[in-house]
Amino acid sequence: MNELRAITTFVRAATLGNIRKAAVDQGISPQAASHAVMQLEKSLGVRLFHRTTRRLSLTEEGQRFLDAVNPALAHLSNALIDATRSKDEVAGVLRVSAPRSLGLSMLWPIFADFSARYPQVQLDVQFDDRFTDLVAERADVGVRAGSPPAAGLIARQLLPVQLIVCAAPSYLERHGAPVSIDALAQHRCTGYRRVNTGKLAPWEFQVGKELIYREVAPSLCTNDVDAEVHAVLSGLAIGQLASFAAVRHIRSGALVPLLMQHVTQREGVYLFYRHRAGEPRRVRTFIDFMVEQLAGNTDFYLDRAALKAARAASASGRAR
Repeated sequence: MNELRAITTFVRAATLGNIRKAAVDQGISPQAASHAVMQLEKSLGVRLFHRTTRRLSLTEEGQRFLDAVNPALAHLSNALIDATRSKDEVAGVLRVSAPRSLGLSMLWPIFADFSARYPQVQLDVQFDDRFTDLVAERADVGVRAGSPPAAGLIARQLLPVQLIVCAAPSYLERHGAPVSIDALAQHRCTGYRRVNTGKLAPWEFQVGKELIYREVAPSLCTNDVDAEVHAVLSGLAIGQLASFAAVRHIRSGALVPLLMQHVTQREGVYLFYRHRAGEPRRVRTFIDFMVEQLAGNTDFYLDRAALKAARAASASGRAR
């Protein structure tokens, strides 16, 4: 940086023909400007100026050096201007990492709305169910469902994730509804195979203040959330589904929530990113947009009142 300042001072002195004027232009003292140029000459091993008490003129070596550094300084100046502009404009490439499990059911319509609102942003979305290293993948923002991301990232919880046992009305007409966790063993059930490990995820239930896990034998299993939802919607089996994928079908009547007294809510949907300070405006704008669209959005989970009503309906069904 000292050499860069010295070169800039040299160029201004050569352009203005005066060290003092160059110092004023650079906002430094004449002594500092003169010292910077002399140090540059010492570093290069050549004299750049002919100096007299009245005049300052370039040596032959000084003229060649000026001709060489002027284009480079112009490129540097343009780069600095572009970098500053990128902080202030909602434009440029924005890389987002998100899981497939959230893609179609929740995120894609929001991404499309953002793209329509900010057409100068080139949205680059990578759907991947692995937890992404933002730095390694060169992603600006990540979205994940589950536990909070590891330390070193800022994580903003947007929504809770509830696990709700559901069945289609057609399934219940043929097989009836389980009245307890143990009764699930008598029913056809779906299973979700974790992408990272390939293992079947156990079903989890809230029993009083305790969280319990059960290995439920699946009649069919998949590693795709949307496929599991479609299997349950088609009446093939009962499934324990994430609220972000199930709630709209529950509200439409396409799915019936079961065993509501055992719904769990220990995980969430998180937006994660590096520190916002210094991030381009497109990144900050996207973060704010996602928070605005999703934070506390009850289209994707059951709030306290809805849970209470669903539990009452579930209890009434058991009583009948």
